[in-house]
Amino acid sequence: MGAAIGDMVRAIHESHGVTFHLGATVTGIADNSVALSTGEQLDAELVVVGIGVRPSVALAQQAGLAVDRGVVVNEFLQTSVPGVFAAGDIARWPDRLTGQRIRVEHWVVAERQGQVAARNILGRRERFDAVPFFWSQHYDTTIAYVGHAEQWDRLEVEGDPAAHDCAVSFWHGGRKLAVATVGRDRVSLAAEVSFEQEMGA
Repeated sequence: MGAAIGDMVRAIHESHGVTFHLGATVTGIADNSVALSTGEQLDAELVVVGIGVRPSVALAQQAGLAVDRGVVVNEFLQTSVPGVFAAGDIARWPDRLTGQRIRVEHWVVAERQGQVAARNILGRRERFDAVPFFWSQHYDTTIAYVGHAEQWDRLEVEGDPAAHDCAVSFWHGGRKLAVATVGRDRVSLAAEVSFEQEMGA
């Protein structure tokens, strides 16, 4: 999300006793410790590992579906095989806002896609054009994010991230693609409405 939000999140966690070891990787995990690439050994009773998310597309490939960092679907969530639909974390659909195929790993998107896919399986021709959004809770601070920006060439920061009161707009090629807010729910809702209107145009 860029340095403004990233620095804020780091400061929030550090204020609650979290220690970051940036630039280091784990080289080993023993019964009561973790070894880092810096040579440092950390005492550890419990290790939680976040490795990343990669969609499981083996079944889709075996079925002959088009795959590109997920299962490729059209605006109706239909795959490259007529009558076969995909929704949720695995579906890569054409986003009308960015003009690109995107895949979003958030439960509200999956829920909404499942509803649209079900209606289309039943014979409707309903486009999936909901604006993606999610929120992230860090102790008593919530970050709301609406839109989708895998990359950006400009960030606009309004307010003060350190004070947990800001809106950050993500731009690419002169177009606003996403907005992250902290303490500004109304701004987040307005951005969602604006994106919806832009996609409907």
